[in-house]
Amino acid sequence: MDIAEVRALLTPAGLDLLNSLGPISSSDEVGRTVSRLRSAGHSPDLVSAVVTQARLRERARAKFGEFASRMLFTRAGLEQATRLPVAAHHAGRFRRAGLEHVADLGCGIGGDALALASLGIRVDAVDADEVTAALATVNLAPFGASVTVRHGLAEDQDLSGVDAVWLDPARRETGETGRARTDDWSPSLEWVFELIGRMPGGVKLGPGLDRDRIPDGCEAQWVSADGSTIELVLWSGPLAREGVTRSALVLRGQHAAELTAPADSEDEPVRALGQFIHEPDGAVIRARLIGQVARSLHAGMLSEKIAYLTGDKPVTSPFVQSFRVREVLPSDTKKLARALRERGIGILEIKKRGVDVDPAALRQTLKLKGDESATLIMTRIAGTRVAILADRVPPAP
Repeated sequence: MDIAEVRALLTPAGLDLLNSLGPISSSDEVGRTVSRLRSAGHSPDLVSAVVTQARLRERARAKFGEFASRMLFTRAGLEQATRLPVAAHHAGRFRRAGLEHVADLGCGIGGDALALASLGIRVDAVDADEVTAALATVNLAPFGASVTVRHGLAEDQDLSGVDAVWLDPARRETGETGRARTDDWSPSLEWVFELIGRMPGGVKLGPGLDRDRIPDGCEAQWVSADGSTIELVLWSGPLAREGVTRSALVLRGQHAAELTAPADSEDEPVRALGQFIHEPDGAVIRARLIGQVARSLHAGMLSEKIAYLTGDKPVTSPFVQSFRVREVLPSDTKKLARALRERGIGILEIKKRGVDVDPAALRQTLKLKGDESATLIMTRIAGTRVAILADRVPPAP
């Protein structure tokens, strides 16, 4: 959206028109809606704005649920916004630490500020993009004077009256490859880390951040939601828990489970393939807490430097996906296809670690037929490629 579209939208008539539209999810619906609104005499800027918002609201339901139907978005803002259940966990940290006034520096469309304000925390929100700040103002308006939104740079804000900061620095598009520099973010990571070193704060970053960049004294928490590792959050001051430098928060639906540790967890030794294979959640892998999970499952590593565990105990946990091993099949594609046909397997989930396999291409090559279903795990044991036929174990409650 450009500023002309925002000005057309942010009027009582513009918002009423948007709220009168139903869900718009296909290109055909877009075309019909644009034609209808233009025929009714609405301006091109307003029509473009309301149709864009209607489509974004439909997509936003996955992150914001019913709240999405009254919120405003930019495409980039929605993509980068924290999912509401995850934002609720962020906000809970501030509330449990007794912090009552937070500066949200880089608020985007207001997802985290919304969660903070919902817990009664005062929020000073700011965003460097004028359009995004305008939309955040609308999204946070129901909280009245407890939330202020400004257009500006994080580095220019007066923080003398706040208890803590929340930051979501944006990665700049530099066109460079390889190791990113601290100033490739806005605000720069150097400035961000200096700030949370002198006052309580939380910083949302990509889960793949180079671990060497994590500042001393921070708690590093990797978060996954419904199987996808979505973020790394660094916590400082009273927001960092005593004795915890590594944590993995695993969210599935309405359920949450967490591992914490004072440092990286030492892996268990490699052991022979057992009756079960366990695949650790991505947050557990990023946090390097695989060993802690392995010990809870009486399991060991299936192979060095490959994130599969194996054991004989019929136990699982919310930190892994577990599979009961049927048998080891030939890894040669032709022999593997024949073995699967002999077993009548027509529905096959293919998982892989440590091998160069394209699951979609492999499935097409196998030409599966049959009514049975299974999971095929392609990996390496002692340096040798193996194909393990298995069945999923229902997840732990």
